[in-house]
Amino acid sequence: MIDVGSNSVRLVIYRLEGRAIWTVYNEKALAGLGRDMAETGRLSPEGVEVAVGALRRFRAILQDWAPDDVIAVATAAVREAEDGPGFAAFVRDELGLPLRVLSGEEEAYFAAAGVLAGHPAASGLVGDLGGSSLELVRIGKDGPAPGITLPLGPFALGAPRPLALEQTRQQVAKSLAPHARTLASGEFHAVGGAWRNLGLLHMIMTDYPLRVAHQYEMSRTEALDLTRFVVRQSRSSLERIVGLSKKRYETLPYAALVLETLIEQLGLERIVVSAFGLREGLLWNGMAPEIRRRDPLLEGCEAMSTMRGLSAGDMPRALEIWLGPAFAELEPVFGARDPLLIAAACRLADLGGRLHPDHRAELAFAQVLRAPIAGMSHAERCFLALATFARHSASSQLPEPDTLNRVLSVERRARARALGAALRLGGDLSGRNGRLLAKAELVIDGQTLRLSAADSWSDLLLGEQTAKRAATLANALKLKLVLA
Repeated sequence: MIDVGSNSVRLVIYRLEGRAIWTVYNEKALAGLGRDMAETGRLSPEGVEVAVGALRRFRAILQDWAPDDVIAVATAAVREAEDGPGFAAFVRDELGLPLRVLSGEEEAYFAAAGVLAGHPAASGLVGDLGGSSLELVRIGKDGPAPGITLPLGPFALGAPRPLALEQTRQQVAKSLAPHARTLASGEFHAVGGAWRNLGLLHMIMTDYPLRVAHQYEMSRTEALDLTRFVVRQSRSSLERIVGLSKKRYETLPYAALVLETLIEQLGLERIVVSAFGLREGLLWNGMAPEIRRRDPLLEGCEAMSTMRGLSAGDMPRALEIWLGPAFAELEPVFGARDPLLIAAACRLADLGGRLHPDHRAELAFAQVLRAPIAGMSHAERCFLALATFARHSASSQLPEPDTLNRVLSVERRARARALGAALRLGGDLSGRNGRLLAKAELVIDGQTLRLSAADSWSDLLLGEQTAKRAATLANALKLKLVLA
């Protein structure tokens, strides 16, 4: 997919496995096509030169691809510039790329669809901040509502010039005021590179250990403190912050000011950063309805295990059926999400199958913790990583303890370790044979954990290793073990 934005021109090659979206290749050029729009109404000449060079390279990379597999879109700068139609025609006619110039409403819809592609349960307001425009659209159980586009991208507000704080603040507030009542929301999903960098900056400032942008959350107070800090920083001050994208310095204060005004005018209480946006929304929109309804967390976990572990076969579902009823007797630690997380952990149970046995627990943990899988919060990500570690090891020396202790409560850490112990018990008890696992039963009855076998299958319960695995699970759950 080629995305010609107001700031960057990007090629992203995706692999789709059902509902799971994997990024295979990602290359961008920060052309700044919209850099001169506020003053001239035209695309930046230097930006056009950079963009055309990048597009020629992208065309060469895609020359062996089937035409139907290539998607190329352009957004606000090309849509609104006086010479935008001529640029688009050149890309189509001279470069042979099927460039589609999206309307503002289409851009808003696909950005919102992208948020849903990465977080199906998302609701509230989506804001996609590009170089020239801001798209705002509500999302809920019925999908994206009709959205609006406003000229509030950094280039439209005056970047790359230094931020004229009060003048720009009034300009942003005036533009947002007519929509404040209809777009008011408690939850805000922030899309776009500038806002992702704000999220990264907040992680740096708070020493947050899990540097994963997708579904990183900030409270209203945290986001306001952050944005008010950024808008008052000079470029030289921002440049001294290690870890930020150097090419975002000139636009970051503008992005912060827009977010600050949105929070104040729309009553936003929680800001959730989304790494999924317009491009993923285009992919999601092209999926068959039955595929869109699948859960991206389950699909991603299954696909990752199949790629990196042993063949999934019937074992993940067998594990889920076997241990699910027992864990349903426990007090939920993620509310209604508990069954989904158990199902996801079962799909990850053999992720370490092809790794060295001395290191597979730590390596599998690291893969899950930072896996490019959608559909989970940071706490859920840590929970699944810890469960995957415990599936391979009962060691008390956990990897990245600072991350786990900060993101997971004591109860969630204990449950993850218990879930991992149950996965290990199920795998060893059955010799990784899902059909054999059905011959055993795991039951929680009050303060007792009972592991039993069907008639004529009692030999499954024999052996020191089986007893050891069962004892580890019982200890993790603080229950008395009965083998019958």
